[in-house]
Amino acid sequence: MARKRKSKGGSNPNRPRFWGKHAVAAALDNPDRTVLKAWTTREAANFMQFPPEVQVVMAEAPDLGRLVPSDAPHQGVVIECEPLEDIWLGDVLAEAPKKSVILVLDQVTDPHNVGAILRSAAAFDAIAIVTQDRHAPPEGGVLAKAASGALETVPWVRVVNLSRALEAMAEAGFWRIGLAGEADTTLAEALGPDRVALVLGAEGPGMRANVRDHCDALAKLPISDAMESLNVSNAAAISLYAASIA
Repeated sequence: MARKRKSKGGSNPNRPRFWGKHAVAAALDNPDRTVLKAWTTREAANFMQFPPEVQVVMAEAPDLGRLVPSDAPHQGVVIECEPLEDIWLGDVLAEAPKKSVILVLDQVTDPHNVGAILRSAAAFDAIAIVTQDRHAPPEGGVLAKAASGALETVPWVRVVNLSRALEAMAEAGFWRIGLAGEADTTLAEALGPDRVALVLGAEGPGMRANVRDHCDALAKLPISDAMESLNVSNAAAISLYAASIA
């Protein structure tokens, strides 16, 4: 997948720190990820394959705990790295296979949710997730830990305007389905075309009106009346499964 790097201009105070064996191992295995420094216990170091260019500092678990948020499950290893380079939506659309699923997230800002959605996207072979740059969490340890390695494998496209992005998807042959609990049509009924963009809004407010207006169909998940709604990451996982078997 083609990536474009923003000019970083030397030192970057926004370099993310990741922790946990899965997130760190995935970052080390990603040729597009630049890992700058690692802190690790001797026990965890036995499971990691640090390349020679990475500065490795041996540390005790309490020392690692001071490098990450309180109670973060660092599992004995922490790394500091550069953010991934940008991915352009046009590149994703140009390389999309005949049968493709893209996830579009409208103002989903919780890093736990976005990380879990990335994990589901990897599990069901979504070709990308798309978010608005200003209304999505940055790369960070909480998100990477929740993604369990998927941050390194699923293309994440950040755009200025989601409505224009949805227009570009339509031009590329994607059928745009917005998930809305009040819809009359179920997701199974709305699915059909080989290329699908599943659009999910934030919990509570849902999709914004302009994003909703750029969907070809609105659909709901047929959940029991005993529950009003699902967490957005759960809804994404179920929607991806439904699209994968449609």
